[in-house]
Amino acid sequence: MKSSWPGALLLAVIILAACGAPAAHTVAPSPTARQSTPTATGAAAAAFPVTIAHKFGSTTIPAPPQRVVALGYNDQDALLALGVTPLAVRYWFGPQTQQVWPWAQDTLNGPQPQVLNMPFGELNFEQIAALRPDLIVAVSAGITADEYATLAAIAPTLAQSAEYVDFGMPWQEQTLVIGRALGAEARARELVTALEQRFAQVRAQHPNFADATVAIAMPSSDGQVLVSGPQHERQRVLSALGLQLPAELAQLAGDQFYGTLSGERLDLLDTDVLIWTISSAAERAAIENNPIYQQLDVAREGRAIVLDSSGNDGLVGPALVFSSVLSLPLVLDELTPQIAAALERAAAGATHAAPREEARR
Repeated sequence: MKSSWPGALLLAVIILAACGAPAAHTVAPSPTARQSTPTATGAAAAAFPVTIAHKFGSTTIPAPPQRVVALGYNDQDALLALGVTPLAVRYWFGPQTQQVWPWAQDTLNGPQPQVLNMPFGELNFEQIAALRPDLIVAVSAGITADEYATLAAIAPTLAQSAEYVDFGMPWQEQTLVIGRALGAEARARELVTALEQRFAQVRAQHPNFADATVAIAMPSSDGQVLVSGPQHERQRVLSALGLQLPAELAQLAGDQFYGTLSGERLDLLDTDVLIWTISSAAERAAIENNPIYQQLDVAREGRAIVLDSSGNDGLVGPALVFSSVLSLPLVLDELTPQIAAALERAAAGATHAAPREEARR
C-alpha cells in the first residue's frame, strides 16, 4: 500500500486501532515484551517529553514508549541493545519468519517480534496502525516526506538525520538517537564508546590497514556492480578500521550511498582488498567466471573476500550488511582476520612483482 492515503480513511484506521479493534497480524505483547527496559526507570522517565530533530522536522515523544515498531531495516538491533523488544520489525533479508539475527537473540525481552513484509516504498499503514504503536522507529527506513507524514499521524515517528543520505546514518548516531527516544541515551553512549574502543584496538593491532585500499561490491541483476560509497554503513565500517576507499569509487556514489559500475570497468575494483557481498551461489559463480574479473590482480592473488549475506554460509556476511551496534562485534572478530590475510597476500604479490619489474628494465 502506497503512502498517499485519503485523509478520512487514514483517520478511520487510526481510530480503529486506538479502540483496540482486532486486525489481522496484530500482535498482543507479552507482559515482558517491553516493560523491563531502561526507559521504565524513574530517572529515564524524567527525561520525557523529549523532542528530536530529523530530516522532516522534529518529533516529540511524550512519555517512555511501551509499544515500539521498528520500520528501519536494522533499527531493531539498537532497540534490542537498549533492552527494548519491538512489537514488530520489518523484513529485510534472510529468514522470512524472524528478523532478530543470532547476534541479537540474547537481548530479546519476550517473544520474537512480528515480521512485517513491506518492501521498500510499500508501507502498509493499516497494518502498522493496527499494532497501536506509541513510537515508530524509521531511522534506517529511507522513508519519504509523505510516508513520514502518514506515519506521524499514527504515532510519534523517528526518522534519520538530515545530515546524511538515505541509509547513510552512522551506526553510532543511529544508536544514540534511538537511545534518546527511549530515555536511554546514557546507556546508548556506553555501548557506542565500548564498540568504538574495539575499533581502535583493531587499528592498533593492524597498522598496515591504514596503507591499504578496499572496496565493497555487490553484483546487480542487470550485469552491473553496485559499489558502496563513503556514506554507506558497510564502507564506514572499513574506513573505521583505517582502510581507504579509492577516490574514483567514492565519486561514483555521488549523493547516494552506493555507485554503479559497468561490467566493462571492473578494473576499478582492483584494490588491495575487495569484499563481495552475495546472496546466492549463482551470484558467486557469475563473479568468479567473469573473464574481466579473472584478469584483476585482486582476483588472481586471492585478495577478494566473498561474503554470503543470506545467512546460509556463516554470519559475517549478514552482520556486515546489518552494520549495527550488535552485529559489528561479530564483524570485527571474523572479518578482520580475513582482511589481514588478504593484505599479507598483497604484500607477497608486491614482493614477487618487484624482480619482474627490474627484469623488464
